[in-house]
Amino acid sequence: MSVRKGVVVAQCGSGVAVGFDVVRAGEIAAKKALDEFGEGQPDFACIFVRAPDADDVAGALVTAAATTGSASSIGCSATHGVIGGGHGIEDASAVSVFVLRDPQLQVRAFHLEVMRTSDSIAVLGMPPLSAHDRLAMVLADAYSFPIEGFVDESYDMLPGLKLAGGLAVGPSGPGSTRLLLDGRVVDRGAVGLVLGGDVGVDAFVSQGCRPVGNPMAITKVDGNVLLELAGRTALSRLEDLLLILSPEDQAIASTGLQIGVVRDEYSDELTQGDFLVRNLIRVDPERRALVVADTLAVGQTVQFQLRDAEAASDDLTQVLHRHRVRAGLAEVSGALVFSCNGRGQGFFPNADHDAVKVRDGLGLADVTGYFAAGEIGPVAGRNFLHGFSAAIVAFGPGCE
Repeated sequence: MSVRKGVVVAQCGSGVAVGFDVVRAGEIAAKKALDEFGEGQPDFACIFVRAPDADDVAGALVTAAATTGSASSIGCSATHGVIGGGHGIEDASAVSVFVLRDPQLQVRAFHLEVMRTSDSIAVLGMPPLSAHDRLAMVLADAYSFPIEGFVDESYDMLPGLKLAGGLAVGPSGPGSTRLLLDGRVVDRGAVGLVLGGDVGVDAFVSQGCRPVGNPMAITKVDGNVLLELAGRTALSRLEDLLLILSPEDQAIASTGLQIGVVRDEYSDELTQGDFLVRNLIRVDPERRALVVADTLAVGQTVQFQLRDAEAASDDLTQVLHRHRVRAGLAEVSGALVFSCNGRGQGFFPNADHDAVKVRDGLGLADVTGYFAAGEIGPVAGRNFLHGFSAAIVAFGPGCE
């Protein structure tokens, strides 16, 4: 256990292994993580497995968890790839393992299940919260768990608790996702850990966009159909924007145009981190409107956003820098990365981009994670489900 000026620092380890025998790879990755970790048992382990067969995924999850000897463990299928060893591994069977120990940490594992009635659904399994709880990591099956509704309700049902994590998909569609909880495997719902106590842990999100044009108030809206911006039709405002964009940005807008919703209406100066970015689904030419992947309200301020590899890379750099500045550039002991499955080698020059960027940006030897089918993380004090983002959980004395 490390100590810095009398402050106990969380001790972290990470390991990754690639191989056709993914169960053996799980054992190797766990041993690598423990080699970095030192003596003693971890308080928890996070394990991510990419393999073409669901049974192999389950075997690797259980083997890796048992090898760590961790008191608590969560993990999931990582069909689109794992992150570890400075790489994003998208084209081979692989296992990535993260372990952590901190004597101040309180850990409670949970399994969320869905109970359906004739007219509603209820999510069961979330443990009661205490005043010392800081963050909950959640790994959810994309096919069987209503993650968007759960995250939306968390503001009222889990007040003050940050959520971070990602959606998991199995190698062969519905029913093939495997989730790990304390050494056993389940095939539906969501698993997670509530982390509490006098520990340094923080979660933040890079949404991968840059604002263009000017902020505008919504003056007419119908649910998720944006009808008017600053007194003119939303489509007219978009057409005005396209006329002033450079040819390069016009090309980006044809495939990467988004809407950013301002989270703090009282902010004097808006920057990239002040927006919740949502997809622009389509244009409604009959109503001269824009259809957005979120419900909007009159009076909210929005601004168009562009997303491409350069903007996503720059935004991640800025987000990591803001975290380090907020933490007073204090030591970060370890980090988990939940990166969108669209942010790999099909988007960046290679699949290693987020692994290297987060590792170097936080001053770490390595980071661990996987390519998710949706990312969970807080923006401006509220939890959201994101797409095309990188959600990061950092551990250390300055991560508060």
